[in-house]
Amino acid sequence: MIGLFAVTAKGRRSAGELAAHLGADAAVVEGAVKPALRRMWPRLGAAVFFLSTGATVRLIAPVLADRHGDPAVVCVDEESGYAVALTGGPAANALADRVGEFLGCRPVVTTAAESVGATVLDEMVELLDATVDGELADCAEALLAGEPVRVVNPLRFPLPAMPSNVTVHDELTPSGPLWTVLVDDRLLPAEGRVLRLVPRTLVIGVGSSSGVPASAVTGLLAELAERSELDLRAVRAFATVDAKSGEQGILDAVEDHGFWQDSSAELLHYPAGTLAGVDVPNPSEALRAEVGTPSVAEAAALHAAGQLAAGAPVELVVAKLKGDKATVAAARVRPRGRLVVVEVGPGAEDLRTPRAESELRRAAVVVGLEADVDRVRHLLRLGTEVRISAPGDERQRAAEAVRLAEEGQAVALIGSGAVTGPALEQADERIEVAGVPGVSTALAAAAELGAPLGHNHAVICLADPATPWPVTEQRVRAVAEADLVVCLQDNAEWRLGAALDLLRLHRPPKTPVGVAGPGVPATVATITTFDPEAVPASATVIVGSSRTSAVAGRMVTLR
Repeated sequence: MIGLFAVTAKGRRSAGELAAHLGADAAVVEGAVKPALRRMWPRLGAAVFFLSTGATVRLIAPVLADRHGDPAVVCVDEESGYAVALTGGPAANALADRVGEFLGCRPVVTTAAESVGATVLDEMVELLDATVDGELADCAEALLAGEPVRVVNPLRFPLPAMPSNVTVHDELTPSGPLWTVLVDDRLLPAEGRVLRLVPRTLVIGVGSSSGVPASAVTGLLAELAERSELDLRAVRAFATVDAKSGEQGILDAVEDHGFWQDSSAELLHYPAGTLAGVDVPNPSEALRAEVGTPSVAEAAALHAAGQLAAGAPVELVVAKLKGDKATVAAARVRPRGRLVVVEVGPGAEDLRTPRAESELRRAAVVVGLEADVDRVRHLLRLGTEVRISAPGDERQRAAEAVRLAEEGQAVALIGSGAVTGPALEQADERIEVAGVPGVSTALAAAAELGAPLGHNHAVICLADPATPWPVTEQRVRAVAEADLVVCLQDNAEWRLGAALDLLRLHRPPKTPVGVAGPGVPATVATITTFDPEAVPASATVIVGSSRTSAVAGRMVTLR
C-alpha cells in the first residue's frame, strides 16, 4: 500500500491526483497525519508526504526500524518543485522518479550510493559481471544530470530500463553524445568520452607441445587479441585437454593473464574422448594420432563455453592460431534475452519478496494484468516499458513475454503458476527463463488462520476456466477421501457449496473451516455451520482434516 499524507488544501489536491495516477494500491490518508502514520506504518510499502523534508523527517524518525523493512518514503514540497527520496533505497528513488514525472517536479535522489554513481550503470556492471574501463563516476554524474548518453550494445545483452536521456543502439556510429557506454567483448574504436563495460564472455582453448614456455602461449594470446580486436579482459576461462592440464607453461600463462588483467580465469580440462566428439572447422588427424582428439584448442574452447553457457548459444570467434609449440582459439558465450516469471503475492506489500522487487527493477519490459501491474508500478525504474494484458488468456500473455525476450530484452512476466506453465512451454534455448516465487494466496491465508496446513494439503481452484466442473468435483472427492487439508480458491457461485457438500461426507461435524484473504477478516467455523454464501470470491477457504482442531479462534493441524 502507498499512503499519501498532506496537511494543506493544495497538498491534498496534489495527493488526490497522484493517488489516482498510482492506482488502486495508493490512498490519501485522512485526518491528523501523526496518529494516522503510526497506525498505518506497519502496512505501508511506500509513503508520499506533501510536507517539507524537515517535517517529514520528524514524523517518520520515531517509527523507522530497519532499512530493509521500512517503507520507501518520498516528500514533495508545497510548490511541487521537488520530489525528495528520503528512505527506502532504489524503491524510494524509483518512486521519486514516478512522482516527479507526474507532478512535473524534479526528483531528488539523496542516498549516498546514488550520489557516487551507483545508478543503472552499476547495475549493468553487476548483471554482466563486467570489467569497467573508464570513468564510471563521471559518466554516472552526466547520466543523473540528464545529459544525453548513448549505450552501444552490439551483442544485444538484456539490459535494464534506461532513463529518457539514454539511447540504446546495436551499432557503433562515428558520432554521438559526449558520453558513450560501450557494452562489448571487443576493443572497438569509439570517439568522445567512452565507458567500456567488458562482459566475461570468452573461453580460450589452448593446445601445446610438451615443455612449452609460457611466453609462447602469452604471445599467441596477444596475437589473437590484435587480429580479432578481442578484449582479453572478457576471458572467463581457459580450456585444454586432460593430458596438457599440468603443462607448466600453460599454467604460468593463465596465472600471468590473471595478474595483468586483474581477474581470475580458471583452467578447465577435459578427456581427449570428450573433445573428439566436438565438431570443429580445423581438425587434424595427426593430432588425433598423438593425443586422441583431432582438435584441442578449438574443441576445448567450444566445449567449455557450452558448459558455462547454461543453455545459451556459443560460437567460435577465432579459429586456432598456431605458434611455436602452442595453439589457441577463442569461443564466445552469446547473450540471450531473459524472461522472469515474478509472483508478486496476494496483495499486501509486506507479502512481496525482496527478490521479486529486485527482478522488477531489473526488467526493461513488464508484462501483466493491469491490476497486478498497478500494485508494483512504484517499484519500476523510470523508462520501464509496461505491457498490459487482458484477463483470462494466460497463454497469450506468456507468448508476448516470450517474444519480447527472444528479441533480446529483459522481461518480467507478472503472474503465478497459471502463466509459468505456458511460458515454459513456449520458451526455448534462445532465452533464459527464471522464476521468482512469491507468497501464495493459500499460504497467506493459512498464516492468518494459524497453522492449518500441516505437512500434507491440497489447493484446488474452483473457477479455473480450463477445468470443467466434473474434473474439479473428482479432485475434491479424491482429497476428501485422502483426508487432506484442502484450500479452496476462486469461489464461483454454487461451486464452493458443492465442494463443501462433498467434503462433509468424509469429515466429522466439528471439522474446522477457516476463511481469510485480502480485505477479509480471518474467521473459523465448523463444517456444519460454515456459510459458503457469505464468502467473497477473493477469499481462500481452508477445510481441515481429521487431525485439525480449532484453538482460540484459529486452526491447528497436528502432524
